[in-house]
Amino acid sequence: MKHSTTPQTRRGHRGGPARRIGRTLALVLPVVMVLSGTLAVTRVNWSGSPSSSVLAASDVSAAAPVKAVSHTPQDVLRDRLMSELQDKNPGVVLTHLQQAVNGHPSLARHCSSIARALGQAAVRIYGASRAQSYARPVCDTAFASGVLTAHS
Repeated sequence: MKHSTTPQTRRGHRGGPARRIGRTLALVLPVVMVLSGTLAVTRVNWSGSPSSSVLAASDVSAAAPVKAVSHTPQDVLRDRLMSELQDKNPGVVLTHLQQAVNGHPSLARHCSSIARALGQAAVRIYGASRAQSYARPVCDTAFASGVLTAHS
């Protein structure tokens, strides 16, 4: 009995309707997802203040003049969490940081710097050992790193 080492190919099955639909979706779906994500980001109110009208990012004619101070989403989040740290314990604030990053994945690259700043502020408010007791693995233990740098 002789076995062939060349791969067998199917003849006659060039691709039915399901294969054509699959190929079309594979090409069209990523484009649709990118466009819808881009449009969603331009419609998000990143300022943190409630507003009845939301401007698209491309609508610069109706926008107010740009101020000298830029309030990026990460700056707004950091300021909000720092003020929250005055009233709540660091564990609650770290939970809110994690929820914000989960809700807005674009903030993930700023998570460590925000957590580090919260750790440093927690040392000023609670002292090093109490602040360290709230440390947990939010943003790769950056909170604990902030506590350590503020303590040393």
